[in-house]
Amino acid sequence: MNRKTQFGVTTRREFMAGAATAGLVAMADPRIAWAQAGGILRVRSYSDIQVMDPAFRLSAPEGDIMRAIYAGLVTNQPGDSWDWMPYAVETIEQLDPTTIAFRLKDKIGFSDGFGQMTAEDVKFSIERVADPANESPYNGDWASLKEVEVKDTLSGIIHLNEAFAPLWSSTLPTPTCSILSKRAVEEAGGKIGAEPVAQSGPYILKEWTPKQRTVLVRNPDWAYEAGAFEEIHIVPIEDEKTAELGFEAGDLDHTWTAVSSLPRLKKSPPSGAVILERPSLAYVWVGMNEDVPPFDNPKIRRAVQYAIDREAVVDAAYFGAAGTSTGIVAPGLPGHRAANLYNYDPDKARDMLKAEGATNLSITLDILNKAERLTAAQVIQANLADVGIECEIKQNDSGTFWTLGSKDGDYWDKLQLLLQRFSMEPDPSWATAWFVPEQIGVWNWERFDSAEFGELHAQGLVETDPAKRDAIYKRAQDLMEESGCYVFLTHEVVGLMHRDTVKPGLRPNGEPLLKDFAPA
Repeated sequence: MNRKTQFGVTTRREFMAGAATAGLVAMADPRIAWAQAGGILRVRSYSDIQVMDPAFRLSAPEGDIMRAIYAGLVTNQPGDSWDWMPYAVETIEQLDPTTIAFRLKDKIGFSDGFGQMTAEDVKFSIERVADPANESPYNGDWASLKEVEVKDTLSGIIHLNEAFAPLWSSTLPTPTCSILSKRAVEEAGGKIGAEPVAQSGPYILKEWTPKQRTVLVRNPDWAYEAGAFEEIHIVPIEDEKTAELGFEAGDLDHTWTAVSSLPRLKKSPPSGAVILERPSLAYVWVGMNEDVPPFDNPKIRRAVQYAIDREAVVDAAYFGAAGTSTGIVAPGLPGHRAANLYNYDPDKARDMLKAEGATNLSITLDILNKAERLTAAQVIQANLADVGIECEIKQNDSGTFWTLGSKDGDYWDKLQLLLQRFSMEPDPSWATAWFVPEQIGVWNWERFDSAEFGELHAQGLVETDPAKRDAIYKRAQDLMEESGCYVFLTHEVVGLMHRDTVKPGLRPNGEPLLKDFAPA
């Protein structure tokens, strides 16, 4: 198929090979016709797909596609507030703190002959994520689940063991709650790879050309409001500035921009472009692997915290468009802290390193190969050099980067310093979930191991008093910073650019709801 695959003929090894920058490969290939007229929407994502299994997704762009091809019970409503709306359900109601009743729409079907969506599929999909034996990294989204009771073909009840604060904000409306066909998943061996099975949304994934594009088309069996575009072409371009060039060349209709580009774009937008700026829930930080020398010494970790000038890093990387952060919980959410515990003090850093006899350290800093990350890394490198630490920057493409700290890989015990960014949902539990002890070697690459932190995360899931939740998440972030494993940098802001002929479907933080894009 000349590397074009109908969902996964290309192996993961083949997919990882090739050029490091996906966008440059695509833009250099004259055979790729991004700019097409008539019913085709062309959007940029920051990474290619690897997994189309909601329980094991690896990146937000995969989740963006899943929202369009797999119907969940509910989904986010596009706009400026974190509201939800029905998706696969006709009705859904929380009867009491631990009981949620639902009834599915009667015309939701699965593709490829897998029949009607039923309450049994809902039970299977939710309990599959929650079951610890399946080792889904998202099982915390259903931490309070007792069971899903099937009442009849279309109706059921979700039973919780106790109240669950994030239920309506960061569980039910997210890809974690995509409803899959029980029969299709079981026939696929229990997990879904890059090939989606039994799709059920208003779009279906028709074609995947690794490193070039993913094509969604209208689902002919979708019985409700059809997608507004005949096709959606999703182009993986890791670097935002490369995506901006693609937009200005007419090859994209919608893209995230580099945060550092926002002042320029707002002042002088490309012809026919609409520039948007949205608040971000994401968080960017420097992490230290506490199980690997020299960062197995907490005093050296503390010295690095003092050595990094967070304001200089953020100003250089984002051209003054973003501010520094105080933790992993964004402003406006319970648990947002007023200040950091440890701030830039290079003299303290030098004194601590001298006291530890660490006057000739040489370390590595792993980053994703993007312009803003490289700029930030170069300032960090200069900060560390100023206190006597030699730092080598190692740039990685997305296929490599997102496996660096995995316990199943062969690099976690070599990973020292990393510059990382996580997306999140509008609840603080979605920030803390990835740093509990159970996530060591999954998403907790610093290997931060705090039983108290894990207990606080569990408490925050069931505590419904806002003041108590606020205290819980503030203490959790204190523990992270006190460990020395983290230097919190920024929440960024979100820059977006779309054609004035397109009405984008966006969540409040600018993340795309692909099924809700429409012509203007």
